[in-house]
Amino acid sequence: MQFRDMLGVGRSLCERIPYSALALLSRFAVAQVFWRSGQTKVSGFHIRDETFVLFREEYKVPLLPPDVAAYISTTAEHVFPVLLIVGLASRMSALGLFFMTMVIQLFVFPDGWPEHILWISLLALIVARGPGAVSLDHLWWTRGSSLVPAFAR
Repeated sequence: MQFRDMLGVGRSLCERIPYSALALLSRFAVAQVFWRSGQTKVSGFHIRDETFVLFREEYKVPLLPPDVAAYISTTAEHVFPVLLIVGLASRMSALGLFFMTMVIQLFVFPDGWPEHILWISLLALIVARGPGAVSLDHLWWTRGSSLVPAFAR
């Protein structure tokens, strides 16, 4: 077997990896980053005082008052990852986290681009190709109105 043939076999095996597996892995990978960040901002169901201090003194997001930015960021870091994990409103959630990453990159931590580019590529994959078959979105779009109870139609 020639080297080119071995490469062809390897390529063929790689092409058999289902997109749904890659999408699920991508959703979990990026969701855990934002979920863990969100968890550092709360104590129970309350935003920690330290979070507001961070947004006032270190993050300084332009165009938004620091307290508003703290609420939006903390909420987004809890809601969007959960939606990504279950695969509901996945593209919208990924787009929200994509936008958040761009704000972080441009205004908060410009030197964080090596990490941010990884997040952006995972989020861009989900926005462009969707969450895959292992998701509630897939059920919604393939089964359509059969998921809506009869009384709600």
